[in-house]
Amino acid sequence: MPEVLKAPLVVEFPFTRSLGPVQSAFLTGLRERVVLGVKTADGRVLVPPVEYDPVTAEEIRDLVEVASTGTVTTWAWNHAPRRGQPLTNPFAWALVRLDGADTALLHALDAPGPDAVHTGMRVRVRWAGERTGAITDIACFEPYDGDTAGPSGHTGEFEDPVTGIVTPARLDYTYSPGRAQSAYIHALSDQRVVGERCPSCRKVYVPPRGACPTCGVATSEQVEVGPRGTVTTFCIVNIKAKNLDIEVPYVYAHIALDGADLALHGRIAGIPYDRVRMGLRVEPVWTAGGGHPDHYRPTGEPDADYETYKELV
Repeated sequence: MPEVLKAPLVVEFPFTRSLGPVQSAFLTGLRERVVLGVKTADGRVLVPPVEYDPVTAEEIRDLVEVASTGTVTTWAWNHAPRRGQPLTNPFAWALVRLDGADTALLHALDAPGPDAVHTGMRVRVRWAGERTGAITDIACFEPYDGDTAGPSGHTGEFEDPVTGIVTPARLDYTYSPGRAQSAYIHALSDQRVVGERCPSCRKVYVPPRGACPTCGVATSEQVEVGPRGTVTTFCIVNIKAKNLDIEVPYVYAHIALDGADLALHGRIAGIPYDRVRMGLRVEPVWTAGGGHPDHYRPTGEPDADYETYKELV
């Protein structure tokens, strides 16, 4: 049996968004230890607040303060907290309907164990020591057997309101490429590019997926393609990526390798960025120990005729 390849992969990026007046007031309120909801035309109070009524789709702007105490409506125990979660010790994820609200807020509930949590239990907000205007200003909820914490009557107007947030998004997973892509990756280690031919339409796909994306039939016939190819389309990158040691501007292109019926991605170098063009003939440049071409450079051949690659644009 051939070795089954697998590798840990991480997809991570900062998600940046601006805030409308409702979300701005909600997050600014959390910074000031005030919880705000919105009141709909029929009198329901929604927390967290939304800008449009989920039933009627009418715009909502009527801000209402609710209490920092509430009731657990449902919950699930988290035995093994993950990186970036609100608490490092085991805790409950709970839907909490704050006093004065008609909907529930999802957050962490700090409790000594699952036996200490039940639907209907009373809880209160535990505020974070340092607050910046984010949902994490609520550090968590905690069990509470005292009186209802009445709202102060805040109007929802603040000095220096929060107008935008940046939320890190990250996905950690283990990728296993399967038979077809394992063969493709093994060939790359020998500085070769291998695709697979569809037994029905006879097209060669790179990278191979084990099945024809057009016909849906399994593929197994390996075909070596390239190494040279043709630029079909491209873009000029002017924003430097984090942890990518490439100076901008640079060109990223779709390249149809000779013998392939699907273009793949590659960076173009060895030519000024403003001289890259459709039809440019290129070849791979490999680095020692690299698992794929570092970039593609011009071969010096005449440009390919558009008719020869128009189906791959």
